[in-house]
Amino acid sequence: MLSGDDLENFGYYDNFEADENIDPMDYSLWVEKKIITKDQERLIENILGLVGETGEVAEKIKKLIRDGNKIANEEILKELGDVLFYTTALANLYGKGLQEVMKLNIKKLDDRQRRGKLKGSGDNR
Repeated sequence: MLSGDDLENFGYYDNFEADENIDPMDYSLWVEKKIITKDQERLIENILGLVGETGEVAEKIKKLIRDGNKIANEEILKELGDVLFYTTALANLYGKGLQEVMKLNIKKLDDRQRRGKLKGSGDNR
């Protein structure tokens, strides 16, 4: 299997221009064009990527609190972008895409708020 480094070495990414003005509605499609792995390998890579990137966000915040390190907002936002990428990739893999995940989350949290259950723990509160 080819890795991202392999593709980089072959000049694969030189064929694409960065598009900083992508419409958020097209983000799921854009993410799909970046996916390299397939099937079970994709699931594992996307989950580990999500956990790893989330850990990077947590690590920066930990160092901010523990060491008083100055961290530029942009550094946190870049890591959150990586979290968003893997979240979107997983949403796509499960056939719904990021917009459907957002709708389901809004519905769930609005329902909890209406019932006074935003605080607490458990999925089915």
